[in-house]
Amino acid sequence: MDLPVFLAAQAERFIASLSQPAELAAVISAAVAGLLVIVSTVVRTMIPLRWLAVGSNVGFIVYGLLHPSVMMVVLHAVLLPVNLWRVRQMVSLTRRVSASAPDPRQLEIWLRPYMRSRRHRAGKRLFERGAEADRLYFLVEGEVELPEVGRRLQPGQMFGEIAFFAPDRRRSSSALCITDCTVMSIDEDTFKQLVYQNPDFGLEVVRLIAGRLSQDVQRLQAGNGQPPAAT
Repeated sequence: MDLPVFLAAQAERFIASLSQPAELAAVISAAVAGLLVIVSTVVRTMIPLRWLAVGSNVGFIVYGLLHPSVMMVVLHAVLLPVNLWRVRQMVSLTRRVSASAPDPRQLEIWLRPYMRSRRHRAGKRLFERGAEADRLYFLVEGEVELPEVGRRLQPGQMFGEIAFFAPDRRRSSSALCITDCTVMSIDEDTFKQLVYQNPDFGLEVVRLIAGRLSQDVQRLQAGNGQPPAAT
């Protein structure tokens, strides 16, 4: 069959199918879903991107039900709750950041869902002085010593964040587990993704770290504080 004739026949069949309400609804749903996918390629922040993904999932599910296409329905029925969960996660983070008071302790709370937890034996060195800072840490259980600054950390304290953002990215002290410890950490790539996905979160993190540094300086100047614990 000649290609122009074939294309004309397919177009005629397609136009005829649009006279059926179910088929028309399926085509519109697929067209909207496809448009949302195209728009998502130029969106840079995570929340709008996830909402676009949710909309395209719904559109393709409707198309798959009306056309019908079992595989399309199954695929997007699996992706839909994943995208909704990601939207909820990022929206919740944004709301906590927006509603929070300028309390540095909030930083640990926001980062906890994105951190990985590991158990370390007493005597384990988490990092050495002068090493590159590629992670920041949160002590959940046990006791960690920073020998070069003469300080011991207790559960609930974050450490390693100042070097994490310092220009030279080098540790000013090592970190040694004095007892068996449970330590949570977040790597640089994950943290960058969070900042990229939610710029407001990144700005708030910078503000909180600057506040913590300011408090450390004030304690040192007053002569009644300890050296900064973040190394």
